[in-house]
Amino acid sequence: MEALLFENAPWRLDAACRTDDASLGEIFFSDELQHISQAKAICARCPVMAQCLEGAITRREPWGVWGGQLFRNGKVLTSKRRRGRPAKVLRPEDEFLQVPVPEHLRDRLRSA
Repeated sequence: MEALLFENAPWRLDAACRTDDASLGEIFFSDELQHISQAKAICARCPVMAQCLEGAITRREPWGVWGGQLFRNGKVLTSKRRRGRPAKVLRPEDEFLQVPVPEHLRDRLRSA
């Protein structure tokens, strides 16, 4: 039932990620840091970011970038790094874009 409520949410029409094809799905549901940062940058300038994030929190989204936050297993990841041994010096393309959480949603976030 919640999925149907989300699909019919009128705010989705104004979402910055809304396209007629699935071209953005690759970046919003990727493990690549560059893709995640691209998705977060789209969310950061989206007029309905707060509504999207609120819906993702309510649904405990299992995966992807929603409302400017990266979800994994229903929780928000505050950081992410490449697989393997951590680099001694962080590469610019590995910067994890931080998108502020709207104040009214901060107490509802569950961090991993």
